[in-house]
Amino acid sequence: MKQQEGVIKYQLNHTHQPISHPCSLTDINAWRTIAVRLELIGQSPERYQNIGFGNISQRIAPHSAQFIISGTQTGHIEQLSPEHYCLIVKAEPHQNRIQSRGLCKPSSESLSHAGVYAQNPAIQAVIHAHSPEIWQHTVALGLPHTSVDIPYGTVEMAMAVEQLFQSGKLAQTSLFTLLGHEDGVIAFGRNMEEAAWELIKHLSLAIRIEQQRINR
Repeated sequence: MKQQEGVIKYQLNHTHQPISHPCSLTDINAWRTIAVRLELIGQSPERYQNIGFGNISQRIAPHSAQFIISGTQTGHIEQLSPEHYCLIVKAEPHQNRIQSRGLCKPSSESLSHAGVYAQNPAIQAVIHAHSPEIWQHTVALGLPHTSVDIPYGTVEMAMAVEQLFQSGKLAQTSLFTLLGHEDGVIAFGRNMEEAAWELIKHLSLAIRIEQQRINR
Protein backbone atom coordinates (compact mmCIF):
# COMPACT_ATOMS: atom_id res chain seq x y z
CA MET A 1 0.00 0.00 0.00
CA LYS A 2 1.30 3.46 -0.91
CA GLN A 3 2.03 5.50 2.17
CA GLN A 4 0.48 8.90 2.70
CA GLU A 5 2.90 11.80 2.71
CA GLY A 6 3.35 14.22 5.58
CA VAL A 7 2.17 12.00 8.45
CA ILE A 8 4.08 12.30 11.74
CA LYS A 9 5.03 8.81 12.89
CA TYR A 10 7.30 9.50 15.84
CA GLN A 11 6.34 10.19 19.46
CA LEU A 12 6.10 13.95 19.75
CA ASN A 13 6.29 16.01 22.93
CA HIS A 14 5.52 19.48 21.61
CA THR A 15 5.27 22.75 23.53
CA HIS A 16 3.09 25.28 21.73
CA GLN A 17 4.84 28.57 22.37
CA PRO A 18 6.87 31.09 20.36
CA ILE A 19 10.57 30.44 19.99
CA SER A 20 13.35 32.96 19.70
CA HIS A 21 15.72 31.98 16.92
CA PRO A 22 19.36 32.10 17.99
CA CYS A 23 20.35 31.92 14.34
CA SER A 24 19.31 34.03 11.37
CA LEU A 25 16.49 32.75 9.17
CA THR A 26 17.73 34.68 6.13
CA ASP A 27 19.70 31.87 4.47
CA ILE A 28 17.27 29.08 5.26
CA ASN A 29 14.34 31.14 3.98
CA ALA A 30 16.14 32.22 0.80
CA TRP A 31 17.19 28.71 -0.15
CA ARG A 32 13.84 27.25 0.78
CA THR A 33 12.14 29.74 -1.54
CA ILE A 34 14.46 28.65 -4.35
CA ALA A 35 13.61 25.00 -3.60
CA VAL A 36 9.89 25.84 -3.75
CA ARG A 37 10.30 27.55 -7.12
CA LEU A 38 12.20 24.51 -8.40
CA GLU A 39 9.31 22.34 -7.10
CA LEU A 40 11.66 20.44 -4.79
CA ILE A 41 9.58 21.60 -1.81
CA GLY A 42 5.94 22.57 -2.03
CA GLN A 43 2.38 21.41 -2.46
CA SER A 44 0.52 20.56 -5.64
CA PRO A 45 -2.82 18.90 -6.49
CA GLU A 46 -0.93 16.77 -9.03
CA ARG A 47 1.52 15.34 -6.49
CA TYR A 48 1.04 13.14 -3.40
CA GLN A 49 -2.71 13.74 -3.06
CA ASN A 50 -2.09 17.48 -2.58
CA ILE A 51 -0.13 16.89 0.66
CA GLY A 52 2.79 19.24 1.31
CA PHE A 53 6.23 17.78 0.61
CA GLY A 54 9.83 18.58 1.48
CA ASN A 55 11.39 20.40 4.42
CA ILE A 56 14.54 22.20 5.48
CA SER A 57 16.54 22.61 8.68
CA GLN A 58 19.68 24.09 10.21
CA ARG A 59 21.54 23.78 13.49
CA ILE A 60 21.03 26.63 15.91
CA ALA A 61 24.78 26.69 16.70
CA PRO A 62 27.87 24.82 15.40
CA HIS A 63 28.13 22.29 18.24
CA SER A 64 24.51 22.12 19.31
CA ALA A 65 22.31 19.04 18.91
CA GLN A 66 19.30 21.33 18.53
CA PHE A 67 18.06 22.56 15.16
CA ILE A 68 15.22 24.49 13.63
CA ILE A 69 13.07 22.90 10.95
CA SER A 70 10.18 23.99 8.78
CA GLY A 71 6.82 23.02 10.23
CA THR A 72 4.67 20.16 9.03
CA GLN A 73 2.42 20.98 6.08
CA THR A 74 3.92 24.37 5.22
CA GLY A 75 4.65 23.35 1.63
CA HIS A 76 1.97 25.64 0.23
CA ILE A 77 3.73 28.73 1.63
CA GLU A 78 6.49 30.10 -0.61
CA GLN A 79 8.10 32.38 1.97
CA LEU A 80 7.93 31.24 5.57
CA SER A 81 7.70 33.45 8.64
CA PRO A 82 9.26 32.69 12.06
CA GLU A 83 6.03 31.05 13.25
CA HIS A 84 6.39 28.46 10.48
CA TYR A 85 9.59 27.09 12.01
CA CYS A 86 9.91 24.74 14.95
CA LEU A 87 12.80 24.15 17.35
CA ILE A 88 13.84 20.55 17.89
CA VAL A 89 14.86 20.66 21.54
CA LYS A 90 15.82 16.99 21.77
CA ALA A 91 15.76 14.17 19.25
CA GLU A 92 16.12 10.48 20.04
CA PRO A 93 15.92 8.69 16.69
CA HIS A 94 16.49 5.21 18.08
CA GLN A 95 13.68 5.70 20.60
CA ASN A 96 11.37 7.27 18.01
CA ARG A 97 10.97 10.40 20.15
CA ILE A 98 11.20 14.13 19.54
CA GLN A 99 10.78 17.05 21.91
CA SER A 100 9.99 20.34 20.17
CA ARG A 101 8.81 23.88 20.71
CA GLY A 102 7.13 26.40 18.43
CA LEU A 103 3.85 27.73 17.07
CA CYS A 104 3.72 24.82 14.62
CA LYS A 105 4.60 21.15 14.90
CA PRO A 106 7.84 19.91 13.30
CA SER A 107 8.09 18.23 9.92
CA SER A 108 7.25 14.55 9.68
CA GLU A 109 10.85 14.00 8.53
CA SER A 110 12.43 15.48 11.67
CA LEU A 111 13.82 12.11 12.77
CA SER A 112 15.73 11.75 9.50
CA HIS A 113 17.17 15.26 9.86
CA ALA A 114 18.22 14.45 13.43
CA GLY A 115 19.85 11.26 12.20
CA VAL A 116 21.96 13.19 9.71
CA TYR A 117 23.07 15.82 12.23
CA ALA A 118 24.06 13.11 14.70
CA GLN A 119 26.60 11.65 12.29
CA ASN A 120 28.88 14.66 11.92
CA PRO A 121 29.08 17.92 13.89
CA ALA A 122 30.32 19.67 10.75
CA ILE A 123 26.89 19.26 9.15
CA GLN A 124 24.96 22.48 9.70
CA ALA A 125 22.11 22.24 7.17
CA VAL A 126 19.82 19.54 5.78
CA ILE A 127 17.33 19.72 2.92
CA HIS A 128 14.76 17.00 2.33
CA ALA A 129 13.47 17.49 -1.19
CA HIS A 130 11.21 15.58 -3.53
CA SER A 131 12.81 15.19 -6.93
CA PRO A 132 11.42 12.57 -9.31
CA GLU A 133 14.39 13.18 -11.61
CA ILE A 134 17.09 12.47 -9.02
CA TRP A 135 15.13 9.67 -7.33
CA GLN A 136 14.40 7.79 -10.55
CA HIS A 137 18.05 8.01 -11.64
CA THR A 138 19.54 6.88 -8.33
CA VAL A 139 21.39 3.98 -9.95
CA ALA A 140 22.52 5.88 -13.04
CA LEU A 141 23.90 8.66 -10.84
CA GLY A 142 25.58 6.14 -8.53
CA LEU A 143 23.92 7.66 -5.49
CA PRO A 144 23.89 6.18 -1.98
CA HIS A 145 20.37 5.26 -0.94
CA THR A 146 18.24 3.66 1.73
CA SER A 147 16.31 0.48 0.99
CA VAL A 148 12.95 0.46 -0.74
CA ASP A 149 11.37 -1.31 2.24
CA ILE A 150 12.27 1.41 4.76
CA PRO A 151 9.52 4.05 5.17
CA TYR A 152 10.14 7.70 6.04
CA GLY A 153 9.93 9.13 9.54
CA THR A 154 10.71 5.86 11.32
CA VAL A 155 13.39 4.40 13.58
CA GLU A 156 14.35 2.13 10.69
CA MET A 157 15.00 5.16 8.50
CA ALA A 158 17.15 6.82 11.18
CA MET A 159 19.19 3.62 11.49
CA ALA A 160 19.53 3.32 7.73
CA VAL A 161 20.86 6.88 7.52
CA GLU A 162 23.38 6.06 10.25
CA GLN A 163 24.48 2.97 8.34
CA LEU A 164 24.97 4.99 5.15
CA PHE A 165 27.38 7.29 6.94
CA GLN A 166 29.22 4.43 8.61
CA SER A 167 29.58 2.59 5.30
CA GLY A 168 31.65 5.41 3.82
CA LYS A 169 29.26 5.76 0.89
CA LEU A 170 28.74 9.44 1.73
CA ALA A 171 32.45 10.28 1.74
CA GLN A 172 32.34 11.64 -1.81
CA THR A 173 28.82 13.06 -1.94
CA SER A 174 26.52 14.93 0.42
CA LEU A 175 23.28 13.58 -1.01
CA PHE A 176 21.36 10.32 -0.86
CA THR A 177 17.95 9.07 -1.93
CA LEU A 178 15.20 7.39 0.08
CA LEU A 179 13.94 4.58 -2.12
CA GLY A 180 11.15 3.76 0.32
CA HIS A 181 9.87 7.35 0.20
CA GLU A 182 8.57 8.36 -3.22
CA ASP A 183 10.90 10.94 -4.86
CA GLY A 184 12.64 11.50 -1.50
CA VAL A 185 16.13 13.02 -1.54
CA ILE A 186 18.25 14.36 1.33
CA ALA A 187 21.14 16.79 0.85
CA PHE A 188 23.33 18.19 3.61
CA GLY A 189 26.28 20.48 4.04
CA ARG A 190 28.46 22.69 6.22
CA ASN A 191 26.04 25.51 5.49
CA MET A 192 22.73 26.01 3.72
CA GLU A 193 24.33 27.08 0.45
CA GLU A 194 26.49 23.96 0.28
CA ALA A 195 23.51 21.66 0.87
CA ALA A 196 21.40 23.50 -1.71
CA TRP A 197 24.07 23.43 -4.40
CA GLU A 198 24.61 19.70 -3.87
CA LEU A 199 20.90 19.22 -4.53
CA ILE A 200 20.83 21.49 -7.58
CA LYS A 201 23.96 19.87 -9.00
CA HIS A 202 22.42 16.41 -8.90
CA LEU A 203 19.16 17.71 -10.31
CA SER A 204 21.07 19.05 -13.32
CA LEU A 205 22.89 15.72 -13.74
CA ALA A 206 19.60 13.82 -13.60
CA ILE A 207 18.00 16.11 -16.19
CA ARG A 208 21.06 15.66 -18.39
CA ILE A 209 20.58 11.88 -18.29
CA GLU A 210 16.94 12.28 -19.33
CA GLN A 211 17.83 14.60 -22.21
CA GLN A 212 20.56 12.26 -23.45
CA ARG A 213 18.05 9.40 -23.60
CA ILE A 214 15.54 11.54 -25.49
CA ASN A 215 18.13 12.69 -28.03
CA ARG A 216 19.47 9.23 -28.85
